[in-house]
Amino acid sequence: MAIPAKLKKYLDSNKVKYKALKHKLAYTAQEIAAAQEVPGKQVIKSVLVKTDKGFALAVLPAIHLIDLKKLKSALKCKSVKIATEKDIEKAIPDYKPGAMPPFGALFGLDTVSDKILKEDVEIVFNGGTHTDTIKMKYTDFEKLAKPKVADIGKHI
Repeated sequence: MAIPAKLKKYLDSNKVKYKALKHKLAYTAQEIAAAQEVPGKQVIKSVLVKTDKGFALAVLPAIHLIDLKKLKSALKCKSVKIATEKDIEKAIPDYKPGAMPPFGALFGLDTVSDKILKEDVEIVFNGGTHTDTIKMKYTDFEKLAKPKVADIGKHI
C-alpha cells in the first residue's frame, strides 16, 4: 500500500522534499522507529484530542506522552481528552487510528506540536498507513503544518 493520494497531493502541491519509506507492519511510533532504524525522538506521532472547542491534532515524539494539563494550557481550553476511535473515524475518516499524518490542516484541525521536535533536522511520521512513513525536514513540516509550538509532552 502507498501513501494516500490526499497526503501525497498535499506534500507535492506544497513543493516540499520528502522520502516515502516502507517498513514492516507497525502500530506504534516506537515500533516505527525500530523498523526505520532511527531514534524514537525523531519519529513523531499524531494524537487526536477532543476539547470543549472541538478536535485538535497533537504532535509529539515517540519518546513522549501527552501531558494533558500542558496541552490544555497551550490550547487555551477548559477541557481536553484523548479522542476515541469513533472520534477519529468522525474527524479523520480516510485514515486508520494510529496512522494519521501530522497535518491537522488536511482535516480542518489545529495542530499543536511539542517544542522538542524543533531540535531534530529530520522527522519521520506515519504516511497514512501502518506500513508507510514519510521522512522530511522539520522546517518543511513546520511550514506546512503551521503548528502552535508548545511544551505539551513528558518523557516516557
